[in-house]
Parts: sequence; structure tokens; C-alpha cells
Amino acid sequence: MTYKVSSDNYMFSFSKELEPVLRVKSGDVVEIETMDCFANQIKTNEDKMESLDWNRINPATGPVYVEGTEAGDALKVTIEKIEIGDKGVVATGKGLGVLGHLMEGLYSRVLDIKDGQVIFNEDISFPTNTMIGVIGVAPKEGSINCGTPGSHGGNMDTKLIREGSVLYLPVFVEGALFGLGDLHASMGDGEIGVSGVEVCGSVTVKLEVVKNIGIANPIVKTNDITATIASAITLDEAVTIATQDMANLIKLHSSMAMEEIATLMSAVGNLEISQVVDPEKTARFAMPNEILERLNIQL
Repeated sequence: MTYKVSSDNYMFSFSKELEPVLRVKSGDVVEIETMDCFANQIKTNEDKMESLDWNRINPATGPVYVEGTEAGDALKVTIEKIEIGDKGVVATGKGLGVLGHLMEGLYSRVLDIKDGQVIFNEDISFPTNTMIGVIGVAPKEGSINCGTPGSHGGNMDTKLIREGSVLYLPVFVEGALFGLGDLHASMGDGEIGVSGVEVCGSVTVKLEVVKNIGIANPIVKTNDITATIASAITLDEAVTIATQDMANLIKLHSSMAMEEIATLMSAVGNLEISQVVDPEKTARFAMPNEILERLNIQL
């Protein structure tokens, strides 16, 4: 069964207290419409960041209740299609991102997107690299705003979460309460200026319940690699958690000693930064699928 959810069903946090906007069965497909990270408040170059309603930043669409999902399961999210609008917004400014100490005031600009290219200025254009910034489920307790990443997913800003990828999210509450938003036409690792090319659009996902997988943090699989994703207050902490999660995944499915696992990961794995500008930083550890498949690790 295929369903559709409008961006009118927005939320600004992930929480088990939210009422589901849709109930689906495992294996159902959902098309989810999203606003951009500014809740579509910047439509022209005359719309300035100084006039934003900052309480309406980083909306996600949802939550979607997946029947049969319980705490301890994983939600398998197959990203079948991402469609985006024909305009995007870039923004930065004083105190924002890695270079914010070098700026005065706030800055934003609306960019055209045409024929798979982002028109940055009259001299520079580049191909779109469409991905999902915010995607996750409800945490076990409390409410986590959509701008913050964590074990539940959220604002991971991981460019591997794109069309054709499969994301595994640990489930903490009955029904998972899934949502997504914050699409980007393009974003580099780190998102150092505090935004990518922010766009509205829609995402078509297949949602499936996976039992007895036992993951603590999100995992993303592309055609080429599988990456463990972790978020923490410091980048050092996120790096350690993401690396340990990959080591533990290999240990669980093989008879290799930790010394052998560490040398294998050091030889063929890649430790990568997803983003460094959110309340928690996000890192990932990527291993080639070819290597994991030789170890009979197939998520």
C-alpha cells in the first residue's frame, strides 16, 4: 500500500507524546512532503534571516506509526525517491558554523536549481547531491527538537542518506513514530556554514520492521558502503562511538579478535564527518560492502 503525507502535518520535535498522522503496516510505502529547514519562510532575496520566526526552524513531517514495531526493533527505511523544488536557500552569518567568527550580520540567498544543477552564481554551478538532513524516530523519553541529532536519528545531516540508500534506525517506542524533513539539493560533509542548499520537496520511503537486529545507533547502507552513524556533544565522542559500533557489528557476526578487527578497519575503513554545526556533532564509520559481505554481514 502507498500513502501520502502532506507537509501540513509538520512537527518540530521527535517525541512519543505526538499523535501519529498516519498508521501503516510493515512494507508499506509512504510519500512524505516536506518544507525546507526554514519552514519555507525565505522565498526571495528580500526575505531576510533577521525576520525569521526562529521557533519554526527544522520542521519534519510526521510522525508515522508503523504497526508491529516495538522497542528493541529496528526500522528499515528504504529511500526510493527524492524530489526537490526548483529553488534552494543558502544561509550563514555571525556566530554560525565554523567561520561565523569572521562575519558580521546574517546572510541568505535564494538559488535556482535547473536541469540537475545548482546555480550558485553567474560563474559557478554544480550538480545536485540530493539528501535528507532530518530523519528519525521518537526517543525513549522526553522530546528532542528536530534540529538535534542522536541515537534516534534526527538532524544527522549525513549526505549518504540519499535516494537509493537504506537507513536502519533503532526503535525506542511502540510504532516507532517516524518522520523526516530538512532536504538539501546539495551539502558537503561538515555543513560548515550551517546550511546546505536548503529545499522543500518530497521523499518516498518504504518502511519495514526488522526484529532482533540489536542496533544502538543509526546505520546507513548505500550500494558501496555501510556506515555506522553516531552523534555526541563533541566530535571526539561521536568518532569513538561510530567506530566502536562498526567494530561491535563485525565482532557480532565473526570470530575475529578485536585486534584483527581494528587492523581491518584501519586498512579499508573510512572515518568521516557528517556535520559539526548542530547541538551534537555527527560522525560515521564506513566499511566497503564487499568486505562486510565476506564476513556474512548483510543488513
